[in-house]
Amino acid sequence: MKFLKTTVPATILALGLAGGWSAAQAEIRLGASISATGPAAFLGDPEAKTLEMLVAELNEKGGINGEQVKLVMYDDGGDANKARTFATRLIEDDEVVAIIGGTTTGTAMSILSVAEDAEIPFIALAGAIEIIKPVRAYTFKTPHTDRMACQKIYEDMGKRGITKIGLISGTDGFGASMEAQCKDVAKDYKIEIIVDETYDPKDADMTAQLTKIRNTGGIQAVLNPGFGQGPSIVTRNYHQLGIELPLYQSHGVASSGFIELAGKQAADGVRLPGTALLVADLLSKDDPQQPLVTAYKTKFEERYKMPVGTFGGYAHDALLIITDAVTRAGSAEPQAIRDAIEKTSGLAGATGIYTFSPEDHLGLDLSAFRMLEIKDGGWTLAE
Repeated sequence: MKFLKTTVPATILALGLAGGWSAAQAEIRLGASISATGPAAFLGDPEAKTLEMLVAELNEKGGINGEQVKLVMYDDGGDANKARTFATRLIEDDEVVAIIGGTTTGTAMSILSVAEDAEIPFIALAGAIEIIKPVRAYTFKTPHTDRMACQKIYEDMGKRGITKIGLISGTDGFGASMEAQCKDVAKDYKIEIIVDETYDPKDADMTAQLTKIRNTGGIQAVLNPGFGQGPSIVTRNYHQLGIELPLYQSHGVASSGFIELAGKQAADGVRLPGTALLVADLLSKDDPQQPLVTAYKTKFEERYKMPVGTFGGYAHDALLIITDAVTRAGSAEPQAIRDAIEKTSGLAGATGIYTFSPEDHLGLDLSAFRMLEIKDGGWTLAE
């Protein structure tokens, strides 16, 4: 693999991951702006690793329609301004035909504004519903929306007879967006939010907010919309305070890193909506996602000696969607890629089975979510 140095700080670029082809040979140039370092590195690092691994594998097999893939990847460190700068560079200087990235909601929103103006297909890796609502012509995404996560959680609460809950949400972009979505759909599931607390993503202790929630009468469960280190601290403090009510987290922390930060004992019993990838070993043989998630998990863990996670799966699916679109279109022109992505139907990925349309640039429904429960430091299917 070749690495290109840049005058822009905090960047990680991987160019020509196939290696060994000449400039005269045909190539498809794909761009990426990923938060491989910084506060969202636990999301972005596996995304970057996944793209690196899959592009190399793709080129070893002959590329797409006989053309090698050249990946230009920048590390925006979770900084929305850097993401915007890199998106501009990818389009104007690197001349990419599509962009993958936006590890966080903030960076995704920055990239999409540039991609839409330039009419370059962009597949975001962040969860907020604002990324694809309203539908924008060139912007798609692979993670479930925060609204869907609220709906999946409320479905599970309904099965357990839970109707009154407390919220404790991060004030970051993802946390604030999911908090709003959970409030908006609560009435549809006959859920009453009794108390609503927030915390700054940089806070090191949420005991005060959780004590207030604990002392509020009538609450049957607690939901924590958020990502990053905040939910891990909430989970630790929750355990330290001896709160015995069910605790739900968002899909934004669906990784082994969350369990490690929170502590196995504290995380035990926590439920959250996640993907098939986290329970690949538990899927039935006839599950349409089973072959793909098992193959990806095996390759990733053998190569990087670390557990596969939800976030790398988002990047996996973004590249899969672009590869499928270019193959079907028989063209790597941006407009042809965009049009082919929008016609994607029944494409099984690590996150779910995608079917896009002019009205739907997410392509997933609630069936793509699996309700998971942490037991003994690992992921299980919630019963």
